[in-house]
Amino acid sequence: MVIKQRESGVTLSTFGVGNSNYNEAMMVRIADVGNGNYSYIDTLSEAQKVLNSEMRQMLITVAKDVKAQIEFNPAWVTEYRQIGYEKRQLRVEHFNNDNVDAGDIGAGKHITLLFELTLNGQKASIDKLRYAPDNKLAKSDKTKELAWLKIRWKYPQGKESQLVEFPLGPTINAPSEDMRFRAAVAAYGQKLRGSEYLNNTSWQQIKQWAQQAKGEDPQGYRAEFIRLIELADGVTDISQ
Repeated sequence: MVIKQRESGVTLSTFGVGNSNYNEAMMVRIADVGNGNYSYIDTLSEAQKVLNSEMRQMLITVAKDVKAQIEFNPAWVTEYRQIGYEKRQLRVEHFNNDNVDAGDIGAGKHITLLFELTLNGQKASIDKLRYAPDNKLAKSDKTKELAWLKIRWKYPQGKESQLVEFPLGPTINAPSEDMRFRAAVAAYGQKLRGSEYLNNTSWQQIKQWAQQAKGEDPQGYRAEFIRLIELADGVTDISQ
């Protein structure tokens, strides 16, 4: 029924309320199948955030079945690692297949794709391929491109996807305050999961990154995140 309604344009979002035991995995799965969002509400401030600040994003879809595909130029990038959205990865052939379901984006919502790059000349964690093909395109004037990004999406009532693609230049400006805060959030998530890539990064370092990029915080969400870092640090100390 959820799939049928999704195909007719009706999405389904789910909410967990309180602190009693319930099947969170099922709530997440239903929201995922229904092209909606899942939220857990345990405080008044979280209710304000979900039911007020974020409600418009849930009710107004501006693009559906959004897919992104990026190709890094081997003339610049030796290796890369995707951070986040691991469970959302599609097969390469699914990018051009309009029958494959993907995520929807609501009004005012931002999506951030993070990659950790090892550039040529930097120490890589894997050896170079012995029989790597001679990529003439990468050695041509395309060396001015760090990567090529392609995005597909459908209009809310559309059936056929639209495509936009463009190069990403190798010149990287200093990251914005928002970008630096997002990086701190990504580091928090990885360390919380015990990622080997964060073994040499302390909770205090992550807290410092977040504090330096806190900026204006009218709703107090970023301050709350910093408190979560402190909580995780305290729990880690106790467990050790």
